[in-house]
Amino acid sequence: MAIDLIAGGRNKKKSRTAPKSDNVYLKLLVKLYKFLVRRTDSKFNKVVLKRLFMSKTNKPPLSLSKLAKFMEGKDGKIAVLVGTITDDVRMYDVPKMRVCALRFTQTARQRILKAGGECMTFDQLALLAPTGAGTVLLRGPKLSREAVKHFGRATGVPDSNTKPFVRSKGRKFEKARGRRASRGYKC
Repeated sequence: MAIDLIAGGRNKKKSRTAPKSDNVYLKLLVKLYKFLVRRTDSKFNKVVLKRLFMSKTNKPPLSLSKLAKFMEGKDGKIAVLVGTITDDVRMYDVPKMRVCALRFTQTARQRILKAGGECMTFDQLALLAPTGAGTVLLRGPKLSREAVKHFGRATGVPDSNTKPFVRSKGRKFEKARGRRASRGYKC
């Protein structure tokens, strides 16, 4: 195991200092929040900047239903998410909310606006709340990805809830010994 060396010695900082993405608009937001971090004494701006650097899996989407749940009893505050706001068809009534996010899916944006809410971008938020006052900083569920279901103990091991990689879901696929009590045993 070698040590990580950069010019000038050991590299102790492992966190990102810039986004990997080539998205011009994201780079502009980084420029803006770097300025705000330097010129304001606000922890909110530091956190937003750090999250702007993150990879796609570390910027998970948040559904409208979860957003509404988190914003209950927080009237007048702006919900902030460094990521995407997605629609939830299971939710019938969308409450009036002011939301700031990197992206909104088309239907999520329509439903927020129809309820009399507001969808903002981070540059608009920087003008309204340069220090993050009156905002609620949120994050999506990081471990809700499909890939995460396959992580953990091996699929055949007792007490394992790990999802197996199966070609198809049917009677003939991974339903023999060890999977059903009628076929020898079930673990």
